[in-house]
Amino acid sequence: RFLQFLAAEARVKHIISLGAGMQSSTMALMAAAGEITPMPDCAIFADTQNEPKSVYDWLSWLETKLSFPVHRISKGNLAAGSTRLRLSKGGKHYQKSSPPAFTSEEGKPSGLLMRQCTEDYKLNPIFKKMRELGAKKTKATQWIGISMDELQRVRPVRKGQAAWLTNRWPLIELRMTRLHCIEWMASKGYPKPPRSACIFCPYHNNDEWRRLQSEEPLEFVKAVEYERRLQETFNGTTGFRGTVYLHRDLVPLDKVDFTKPSENLEMFDEHGFAVECEGLCGN
Repeated sequence: RFLQFLAAEARVKHIISLGAGMQSSTMALMAAAGEITPMPDCAIFADTQNEPKSVYDWLSWLETKLSFPVHRISKGNLAAGSTRLRLSKGGKHYQKSSPPAFTSEEGKPSGLLMRQCTEDYKLNPIFKKMRELGAKKTKATQWIGISMDELQRVRPVRKGQAAWLTNRWPLIELRMTRLHCIEWMASKGYPKPPRSACIFCPYHNNDEWRRLQSEEPLEFVKAVEYERRLQETFNGTTGFRGTVYLHRDLVPLDKVDFTKPSENLEMFDEHGFAVECEGLCGN
């Protein structure tokens, strides 16, 4: 038994970063079926507490189909944390964990907010949980659900972030696209997963905003309210000028015409995914 214990401690841990969207759900189910090896030790779902209800319902179903544990972790409520005005020791008001919202000054586009939400509410909590599970001691491999049609989202672990961690992309190893994932799920008789992302993510394209508005209207109302609170927060920050918006049209979210094609082609690929996204939020 002692030798078995040592062997277990010595082996590399395989941990799925589970966004609970199409790709990571397919990857997890394929692993549970033995189609991707080795069997993961676990999956980790970092909950910002602001996913649409459809994602939480899906995750509850998914957990019943997996042969390894899913650890649901959370730093807290991203919406609440990112709309809290803070006071520095120097007496300046500031905001933390901002989403990459669009900004305008005098009615003209002025850029994007620095994206802090992913690192604060996804990456760091996942790394913390991995360390709690002993992954730092054994070294670890993090499986990320990015498919062939999203190669621009592939990122290695940043230098100095977690030297004991290596990223792996099993769907790319299998040359699988999102369509292949959809076909695999259908072949097993599984339902189609919802899109996974915070309800107020500025990386939504018009199709996703329209889906949220029509299929999950209560969640869309929450996004509208969040935008208002985010604007109030930035109005109170020291040195910030302008207004923040969740949509690049730079009008309140409930005034946007989502029937228009997504004109921000530099931000989204042909599948509606944000090209800047690192693939840890919603795959």
